[in-house]
Amino acid sequence: MEWFASIPKVELHAHLNGSIRDSTLLELARDLGEKHVIVFSDVEHVILKNDRSLTEVFKLFDLIHIITTDHGTVKRITKEVIEDFASENVIYLELRTTPKRNDSKGMTKRSYMEAVMEGVRAVSTVDVVFPHNNVDAGSHIISVPVNDMCNGTTRKKIYVRLLLSIDRRESTAAAMETVKLALEMRDLGVVGIDLSGNPVVGEWITFLPALKFAREHGLDITLHCGEVPNPKEIQAMLDFIPQRIGHACYFGEDDWKRMKSYKIPVEICLTSNITTASVSSLDVHHFG
Repeated sequence: MEWFASIPKVELHAHLNGSIRDSTLLELARDLGEKHVIVFSDVEHVILKNDRSLTEVFKLFDLIHIITTDHGTVKRITKEVIEDFASENVIYLELRTTPKRNDSKGMTKRSYMEAVMEGVRAVSTVDVVFPHNNVDAGSHIISVPVNDMCNGTTRKKIYVRLLLSIDRRESTAAAMETVKLALEMRDLGVVGIDLSGNPVVGEWITFLPALKFAREHGLDITLHCGEVPNPKEIQAMLDFIPQRIGHACYFGEDDWKRMKSYKIPVEICLTSNITTASVSSLDVHHFG
């Protein structure tokens, strides 16, 4: 593990809300419990549990969505998540997150993303390379000079880019709003669109118009695909030919052949798949 920690790494499948420190989650949940927004005793064990099924993971995300409803919290968790990845020698990080609306806190999808970007700029333990106003974000394929890597004498540097996620619970109109926001923020570090959320919720056809619109306007797209058995959706997603696919746990032989023929890379998430029991063990994991 010491060697793994020491080598420079690229992270392409990091959910902002899925990377929050347990200590921060507990602190924020306890605070909401004291304000009688939630019952803290009901969620404490969920936060501390290490082996969560996929169903339990999305129950935890429901809690996180309650917690991350103000701009200050969004800024804080973004800062902490980037610092944590940098401490593990990640030198290029794509953070994906679903822009949220919360009328009671005056939060719009845009102000949510502005809070995320404030969090990026608030990082102090490492130098963050991140586009600002009127600066071209450029390609999301970044060549990092060797002397930018941590070598004991040079201050650590991390390149950060953002993916805006469409949640599978959203409507076509809400998905389109997210895509349009991504297009508006292309010069501010946004490099693409993600489709994610509870894989047993929503229909592929709901999000297709927004994803087609994103593609027509030059945004790269990654899809959570095959997290649960759904052959029809897997085939439809592969036929869309996204730039990348996340997970691919329940692909059949024909799906793998098609994906390879399209040359679509897969974001493999070994630990996540084993922890959530999407795959029973490393021995049978499709990484092989």
